[in-house]
Amino acid sequence: MLAVLVDPDKTSPADCIELGTRATEAGVDFFFVGSSILTSGSVESVVEVLKRSTSIPVLLFPGNNMQVTPAADGLLFLSLISGRNPDLLIGSHVLAAPYLKKSGLEVISTGYMLIDSGTPTSVSYMSYTFPIPHDKNDIAVCTAMAGEMLGMKLIYMDAGSGARHSISSSMIEDVRKSIDIPIVIGGGIRSAEKAEEICRAGADIVVIGNALEKNPELLFDISAAVHAIHAN
Repeated sequence: MLAVLVDPDKTSPADCIELGTRATEAGVDFFFVGSSILTSGSVESVVEVLKRSTSIPVLLFPGNNMQVTPAADGLLFLSLISGRNPDLLIGSHVLAAPYLKKSGLEVISTGYMLIDSGTPTSVSYMSYTFPIPHDKNDIAVCTAMAGEMLGMKLIYMDAGSGARHSISSSMIEDVRKSIDIPIVIGGGIRSAEKAEEICRAGADIVVIGNALEKNPELLFDISAAVHAIHAN
């Protein structure tokens, strides 16, 4: 499946309407809404416009507790299992839990793993954590296995926004062989060929974001490549 990551700081209401139309035509499966840091955008307004513009499910991908709104369909409850920052492993979750319980949102427990992309990223800086080295497949495998054993429903492996290169197919393949829960892959995916390669390696959901800022029409090529895997 294909998800489009929407950064509220970079997406106006008019952009949301246009994106909703284009994503519907392309057959996008999900919107993920969130950012490592939010300076001027509004998560709630982006979610509300997307919900009015399309029937595609909108899931929150929150960088912090302030990026939560009941207007969405669900929330990826991210625990940064690749890092050792206690706030992002469990601390922030304790603070958010009472609100989420009352929100009516579908809360999806997600083991979040940062993978080195060849350059520092916003999420590694803001999270005070080091990513898993891009060539240390064994560390990624053991981390994903631990996340599954702890009861996570998804494993999200992310090279981060602005990644120099995407997560290697060999790492995805090794993780896929080791766990049974769905795998989400994001960061550094800039072509239909790369998206297809990642799917064939074992990704269940491919996430794209920054690449669409430079070439919005790329969405159609990547969507066709991702969905062709299931068709074949």
